[in-house]
Amino acid sequence: MGSQNNTVPFAGTREQEEALLQVIADHKDEKGALMPILQKAQSIYGYLPIEVQTIISDEMNVPLEKVYGIVTFYSQFSLNPKGKYNVSVCLGTACYVKGAGDLFDKLKDMLGVADGSCTEDGKFSLESCRCIGACGLAPVLTINEDVYGKLSVDDLEGILAKYE
Repeated sequence: MGSQNNTVPFAGTREQEEALLQVIADHKDEKGALMPILQKAQSIYGYLPIEVQTIISDEMNVPLEKVYGIVTFYSQFSLNPKGKYNVSVCLGTACYVKGAGDLFDKLKDMLGVADGSCTEDGKFSLESCRCIGACGLAPVLTINEDVYGKLSVDDLEGILAKYE
C-alpha cells in the first residue's frame, strides 16, 4: 500500500494557520502556555509537523529545539499524520508473549508502513503501544475506538477489510 518512509507532504490550510495564530495570540502571555498551545495545534492539524512547530517557535519566541524536545518527549504528540483509521497494536508483556509481535510485523507488511507512519493514501496509520489494560484478550489491537482481541495473523485481513 505504501513505502516504508512517511512521505505524506505537509498540507496545512490557511484556515488552520489562522486558527493556530489565534490560539497563540490568546495564550502568548500566559506562563506555561507552550503545552496548551501544542495540544490545541495538534487538535487543529491532527499532528505536529516541523512546519507547525516552526510557526509556534517563531510566534512564541521559543527556540525550535525546545518545541521539538517537548513534542518528542510526550507521547500525546505526534510528528506524523494519523490515518483515518489508526491501528494500534499492544506490545505489552501479555500481548507480546501471545504473538502481538507477529501481528505487528504482518500489519507493517500489509500496510507497507513503519511504526508511527501513515499509508500514502492517508487511510491507515500504524503504531505500537504498551499495555491498554485488556490483557485477558491478548493479543489486542485497536482501530480508532474498536478493540479486537484474541487475534492471530490470519484474522488481520478480515479486520482491515471492514475499514476499506
